[in-house]
Amino acid sequence: MGQHHSRAACSALGAGGVAALALVALTIALFILNLRRSGERAGRAAERLDQLERTNAIQRQMLDAAAHRPRSRDDLLYSLRGGKF
Repeated sequence: MGQHHSRAACSALGAGGVAALALVALTIALFILNLRRSGERAGRAAERLDQLERTNAIQRQMLDAAAHRPRSRDDLLYSLRGGKF
C-alpha cells in the first residue's frame, strides 16, 4: 500500500519534480559531507595549535634557562659553592 502511494506521488511529481527532489537530496548530502570535512580540518588545526603552544612553552623555558646560566667557569663554581645551582 505504501509503495502504491509513493508511485502515485512520483507520477504526480513528473520528471521535473523527481529531478528537483534528486537535486535537493544531492545538495543535502554534499552539505553534510562538507560539514564533516570542515570538522576534520578544525580538529587538525586544533591539534597543530596545541603542539605549537607546547613547543613555544619549551622554547621559552630553554631561553629562560640560557638567560640565567652562569657566564663563566668561575661563576659556575661560585654558584655551586653557594648552593644556588
